[in-house]
Amino acid sequence: QVQLVESGGGLVQPGGSLRLSCAASGFTLDYYTIGWFRQAPGKKREGVSYISSSDDSTYYSDSVKGRFTISRDNAKNTVYLQMNSLKPEDTAVYYCAAGVIAGWGLIEHEYSYWGQGTQVTVSA
Repeated sequence: QVQLVESGGGLVQPGGSLRLSCAASGFTLDYYTIGWFRQAPGKKREGVSYISSSDDSTYYSDSVKGRFTISRDNAKNTVYLQMNSLKPEDTAVYYCAAGVIAGWGLIEHEYSYWGQGTQVTVSA
């Protein structure tokens, strides 16, 4: 059974850090581009970051650039999103997704597999 499971969300104070994990079962993550998306209450889901399958190149949205880092651990079949200097506006449900994508990797419909999401709340 193909499955993506996110973990690592929680409540953190502004300026704090969290590391989200995206663990895959039923398929091998390193053959896929992995994206992280988030959806805040009342807002559309937005792309945050991705790591490509071809060369592990990475991309970050302007809102998280310099604060978030995406990485893979192929031995654990897991992708991580390290989030530092968190801000209240980072509060959202975070989703990871996997897809076979040739170009820019934050187009939602190009992703085949999605996790269930993990809540991140940044609040004092």
